Amino acid sequence: MLDNTEKQLLQQIAGISGFQPGSAFNLRANGSGVERHSTPQVTIRQKSDKPGIDIFVAPHTEGEQVHIPVIITESGVNDLVYNDFYIGEGAQVEIIAGCGIHNDGCDTSQHDGIHTFHIGKQAHVVYTEKHYGEGNGEGGRILNPTTNIYMEEGSYAQMDMSQIKGVDSTKRITYAKLGKDAKLVINEKLLTHGRQFAHSDVEVDLDGENSALQIVSRSVGKDDSVQVFHPIARGNNACRAHVQCDSILMGNAKISSIPEIAANHVDAQVVHEAAIGKINSDQLIKLQTFGLSEEEAEAVIVDGFLR
Repeated sequence: MLDNTEKQLLQQIAGISGFQPGSAFNLRANGSGVERHSTPQVTIRQKSDKPGIDIFVAPHTEGEQVHIPVIITESGVNDLVYNDFYIGEGAQVEIIAGCGIHNDGCDTSQHDGIHTFHIGKQAHVVYTEKHYGEGNGEGGRILNPTTNIYMEEGSYAQMDMSQIKGVDSTKRITYAKLGKDAKLVINEKLLTHGRQFAHSDVEVDLDGENSALQIVSRSVGKDDSVQVFHPIARGNNACRAHVQCDSILMGNAKISSIPEIAANHVDAQVVHEAAIGKINSDQLIKLQTFGLSEEEAEAVIVDGFLR
């Protein structure tokens, strides 16, 4: 049975408080597998050679949800896990992941997740990953996710990856390789505060003819936090790619966007846009005319920006 802290973490990162009957489910807590369920269309197996699971989605599956949350509630946990997804041809699936750390101790708790997606022809995947930290201890809360995505002809993947709050340090690495007519959408949302540090590397090879990429990064940096966003998009065939970074600076925060775009084919179209700045004063004034304080107005703007 999960205690209240564990249930609250699950609610934050996955919108659930426990096992969802009738769905594929894998819960990892404090470095160990706790509960696992498969369905006729989705099989989840524990790896035999290293920590982690293999998730097999049968070809032409429709309407399946897969929950694979990770929670840490003990101080001093250092967890490394490898999860591999095999999405069958023509399958349609939604995968809800995420990691929550509650640390009331003095030792650092850390989770490093390495996820690799093999997405079959004409398959459609929506992947949601939320990271969240809390607790009153002085121990750090560290999350380092790595995501590898290999997309076959005509496949579609939407990767919604967000860091809500409370994570002291994160290094996110994302790599993707797109086949013919494949489309990848990456949405990153990030909030840092205090002295938190967040670094995101995104590297995509558009190898297939008529492949398409859209990356949108939205972030807010508060206090003395530091963020670095480093996207690389390489058009190696006739393709389209658009990379966008929008960030709000507050306090003494520092945010860097370091784009690399390359067109290695005469019909490759690769575009990058970036904007970093403080909250628009006109927006603050307008909200304050409705009776909000400056802090309340800032909170409304930030919340709307990161939705």
